[in-house]
Amino acid sequence: MADEILKIRPASETKWDCVSLGEVMLRLDPGFGRIRTTRQFAVSEGGGEYNVARAFKKCWKKRASVVTALPDNDIGWLCEDLIMQGGVDTSHIIWREFDGIGRNTRVGLNFTEKGYGPRAALGCNDRGNSAASQIKPGEVNWDKLFGEEGVRWFHTGGIFAALAPNTSEVVIEAVQAAKKYGTIVAYDLNYRGQLWKSQGGKAGAQKINREIAKYVDVMIGNEEDFTACLGFEVEGMDEHISKIDPANFKKMIATAVKEFPNFKVAATTLRNAKTASVNDWGAVIWAGGNFYEAPMRENLEIYDRVGGGDGFASGLAYGFMEGKGPQAAVEYGAAHGALAMSTPGDTSMVNYKEVEAVMKGKGARVIR
Repeated sequence: MADEILKIRPASETKWDCVSLGEVMLRLDPGFGRIRTTRQFAVSEGGGEYNVARAFKKCWKKRASVVTALPDNDIGWLCEDLIMQGGVDTSHIIWREFDGIGRNTRVGLNFTEKGYGPRAALGCNDRGNSAASQIKPGEVNWDKLFGEEGVRWFHTGGIFAALAPNTSEVVIEAVQAAKKYGTIVAYDLNYRGQLWKSQGGKAGAQKINREIAKYVDVMIGNEEDFTACLGFEVEGMDEHISKIDPANFKKMIATAVKEFPNFKVAATTLRNAKTASVNDWGAVIWAGGNFYEAPMRENLEIYDRVGGGDGFASGLAYGFMEGKGPQAAVEYGAAHGALAMSTPGDTSMVNYKEVEAVMKGKGARVIR
């Protein structure tokens, strides 16, 4: 079934199971305090695209690399060290000469509050002039990566595409090269209105994302993403996106795949945020002309919601890569996303056995 939907290159002829393209930032976390009053931060690495590659290595025990850029200074080396601790290959990092003050290049910073109860999670980005935002077409040898080394699954997304006109061009260059060599292209729309302002706002986002979409096999995004980035309306979606009807979303997906027949899989998470720490959480995918849903986890307790969607994207990819079929793929994705939100930081801290235990409905009794 999976082979009929996605023709994934065999592991024997590739060096990498997953490669991600995107910015890797340092996350500064005040715990359960506030950014505006804290006196200390916990530091970790993260990025919408990178998180998928890291989960491939740490959770799914697969071969993963990241294409990004960092400044050649101690902060860049800290970010590299965190990436290495996550087990992700660093051979495709572009290193930028540092001018000693940060006018020319720097590591992007992401200050993030978890939120609690009625207080929503809060992200405050400080990423101007970051090294990754300056990657330009022609800098990455895609023929070497996709041709000589070989990649089974390439993941990138709308956060990186939104950073600057040049990063949008790099994404288009990358997905075209990936398709040339038979690599599966997965793209997470991940709409961020603030980031798209420099490229014409929502209209610019739609123009660019619709061009990228022509080369995508697996399109991922929630109801807001598909509406803002591709211009497809979801019936019954309220202004605050507080609730989502899977039936209405399915109608929108049916329209989307008609316009983009290259989509082999279209996927979304379903989230109803009752409070910052209690969400209903589920997922639905379209694959091979049919819809598949993961069980809705009502009143799911959230420790840190950031990275839940990336956890879903990696679990979905794993399910298809292992030939388990679309129903299993959406369940792997939803279960992994739920577990990713049970730990601090953007990145997954669980392994595939824990994911499968949750899929089988095992409880949360103490493991001794």
